[in-house]
Amino acid sequence: MKKLLLLVLVCNLFACGEDENPQPADTFDRQAMLTHWADQIIVPAYTAFAEKTAALQEATEAFATDPTEANLLPLRAAWENAYLGWQKVGMFEIGKAEELLLTNNLNIYPVDVMALEANVSSGTYNLELPSTNDQQGFPALDYLLYGLSSTPAEVVAIYATNESYRAYLQAVATRINSLAQTVLNDWTSRYRDEFVANNGNSATASVDRFVNDYIFYYEKHLRAGKVGIPAGVFSGAPLENTVEAYYRRDFSKTLLLASFDAVQDFFNGKSFAGNSTGPSLAAYLTDLNAEKNGIPLAEAINEQFNQTRTQAALLADDFTQQIATDNTVMLATYDQLQVNVINLKLDMLQRLNINVDYVDADGD
Repeated sequence: MKKLLLLVLVCNLFACGEDENPQPADTFDRQAMLTHWADQIIVPAYTAFAEKTAALQEATEAFATDPTEANLLPLRAAWENAYLGWQKVGMFEIGKAEELLLTNNLNIYPVDVMALEANVSSGTYNLELPSTNDQQGFPALDYLLYGLSSTPAEVVAIYATNESYRAYLQAVATRINSLAQTVLNDWTSRYRDEFVANNGNSATASVDRFVNDYIFYYEKHLRAGKVGIPAGVFSGAPLENTVEAYYRRDFSKTLLLASFDAVQDFFNGKSFAGNSTGPSLAAYLTDLNAEKNGIPLAEAINEQFNQTRTQAALLADDFTQQIATDNTVMLATYDQLQVNVINLKLDMLQRLNINVDYVDADGD
């Protein structure tokens, strides 16, 4: 009788230890995903970005040499193209980009106009210093190309009569291009192979680190920086002067949507050139049979991306105007963006067995 009871207890113990909904083993080919990321998305995106920053520097030099409206217009176009190119690589802050703090050097906004003007007046500045992060990059060019005056003719007149502005304009454009070329060269000469080879499942492995960087970008730079902070989510009142491309004005929405498309495309493993896809976070979740509320998690995340895009389409091209006339549209866009913070940061990371490696400072 004792043996029978012991057998029953052992059987019950093992039964209780079984998962009623066992999850499939993680056999997904991480190295194949890393290879696709590097060769079909990251390096091509950085290549295109570096081409655009080189064109920006060339257009800047042409304008500085001959400050005319005929040269200002292509310079402004080159700035817009390079800024759009930045939206495609901003999430890839790993390797040399992380070492150089690329985002801090290229896209800290709002620009510190007083400090920038002091730099121009003195002619003495060092853009490699962290203290100058908000005096350089794309936001600085936004001010220098659109914020000095209201008309192209007046902007040209300022540059034509002030060599210090021309020198500063060149310094900013040259640094943007130098940083872009440095990061691209590191990927193509060294880091690509290191990134792909580090295919383990640990806090220091490429997938774990990169996925954290990806979510950090979505949460902090896209959701908060482009929408939440200007809309006043964290301050209690709108801060319209903190919108991206504040001086260009009707470019804010274009930058937001470019960044948003890049984030969703990366989730789905869409190649930078063309519409083909490869191993991706979406495919990884599908391989793990990950679900949320009875729906495949990858499908739920994509559906939320699509709902967010629908909401963002309602925004005015000029975010300062949108905030001033009807900030509820900005707030609603933030709310839609926030839903996928939960899906990505909690649900996805849990299923991929990846721990969050950054500190959440805004309370969500």
